[in-house]
Amino acid sequence: MGRSALSYSVVVLVLSLTAGCTASLPGAGQGRPEQTLLTRKQIEDPRFSSAYDVVRALRGNWLTARGVASLRLMTDVQVYLDGVPLGGAQVLRGISTPSIQYIRYYNGTDATTRWGVGHGGGVIFVGTGRTPGPGAPPP
Repeated sequence: MGRSALSYSVVVLVLSLTAGCTASLPGAGQGRPEQTLLTRKQIEDPRFSSAYDVVRALRGNWLTARGVASLRLMTDVQVYLDGVPLGGAQVLRGISTPSIQYIRYYNGTDATTRWGVGHGGGVIFVGTGRTPGPGAPPP
């Protein structure tokens, strides 16, 4: 077998193995669930009675500020309910799940761009489906 035929055979073998492996992966060809959004279906699980329970169980990493700003400025994650600022992550304990339609997380950079200085730790936005306040994102 000539050198070019051997090279061609190796390329074909590698491509076919690669295609076969990716097609057999779980979820291959399906969209990856959005990591910054919790939907009504996820929230209505009977194990959860508050927004804090939902976030802690499904996206616990949202509860702690991350990134350069969080180290330098010691900023906390901020919580918004329909566009109204409520405070730090602990206020999620007072928001009951039956009223929640979605919960969305914004990292520090995106939150600062949207809401301004003081949001370097990120924002957890809770949407109830009521008329959103100023700065409310689309669901």
